[in-house]
Amino acid sequence: MEAVVNFLENLVKYTAEIGIRLTELAGIMILMITAVKGVIGYFRKDPHERLKLAQGIALALEFKLGGEVLRTVLARDWNELGILGAVIALRGLLTLLLHWEIKNEESHLDLLQRQ
Repeated sequence: MEAVVNFLENLVKYTAEIGIRLTELAGIMILMITAVKGVIGYFRKDPHERLKLAQGIALALEFKLGGEVLRTVLARDWNELGILGAVIALRGLLTLLLHWEIKNEESHLDLLQRQ
């Protein structure tokens, strides 16, 4: 019975670690692609580039936030859990601020298009 419990514990641990790495990698890749597109859009003078950049950053942050939530599965003591909670809170706040900025930018672009 103990062998089964150890196997399941290791399965959860390694699955969570793989999930963490994959979600963080997805966040990094999205951020890099968004940055390259942002530079290209800047030189092309795309009026919607600021909005696209903010949306890409928000999506990347959400993937990174998902990785942090998965990391809570592996937290072993209250100190680790506290640090993870602080990181999750900061990333969540950044995501909220970016979504607020996106909403304002969309409103601004709508006003410009109506004129």
